Amino acid sequence: MYLIRRTYKTKPYEAANVAKLIKEQADIYTSIGHRSECRVYYNSGTTPGEPNRVYLEWTSEVFDNPGREDNKIPKEVFEAGAKYRPLLDTENGASNWIEFWTILDWK
Repeated sequence: MYLIRRTYKTKPYEAANVAKLIKEQADIYTSIGHRSECRVYYNSGTTPGEPNRVYLEWTSEVFDNPGREDNKIPKEVFEAGAKYRPLLDTENGASNWIEFWTILDWK
């Protein structure tokens, strides 16, 4: 089992807004069966840690290539992404990245 975490770097004071929009998009993916239930959390700079960050996590049994031929992504996913993209910080390096973690499952 894998934990997949995508991190978004937002413009100042936009983390909460981006988190809401990311959650909307994640719920679309979940509703069409592309992802398990997702968790979204953020830091707008009022708590310790990296400020202006939004995190999206979900679990998966396998890694699937999003560019695979049989992967049909509905237009609503792209429309949802277009809403938060202008709120990301693209001036200082990557505005988002993804990490893959193996979940320890000892029995």
